[in-house]
Amino acid sequence: MSTETPAPADTGENRYVAVARTPEFDALRRTLRRFVFPVSVAFLLWYALYVLLSAYARDFMSTKVVGHINIALIFGLLQFVSTFLIAWLYARYADRNVDPLADDLRAKIEGSQVEEASSDA
Repeated sequence: MSTETPAPADTGENRYVAVARTPEFDALRRTLRRFVFPVSVAFLLWYALYVLLSAYARDFMSTKVVGHINIALIFGLLQFVSTFLIAWLYARYADRNVDPLADDLRAKIEGSQVEEASSDA
C-alpha cells in the first residue's frame, strides 16, 4: 500500500477555467459583446417606446393609416420584423466575426489536448 497521494486528474472543469483566462477567449467575448449589448439596448428601447406610446399616446396610436389598420398595429408588426432582422444580423455577424475566433480557439484547445495526450504516452 502506497502512502503517496496521487496527482489530481486534469478535469474538464480545470481545462475550461484555463481557457476562460486566455486572451483569445477574452477577444471572443469582447467581439460577441460588441454586437449583443448595443443591439439589446436598442431593441429594449424600441420595445419600451411601443409600450409607452400604447399606454400614454392612445390618440396617436389609434390614428388610422389605411382602413382599419392603425399606427399601433403597424408598430406591433414592426416588433416582429425587428426581431427577425436582429436574428438575421446576428447570424451574419457571428459568421463573419465570432465563429472564426471560436474556431481558432477550439483548434488551439484541441491541439493542446492532442499534445498533452501524446506527451503522456
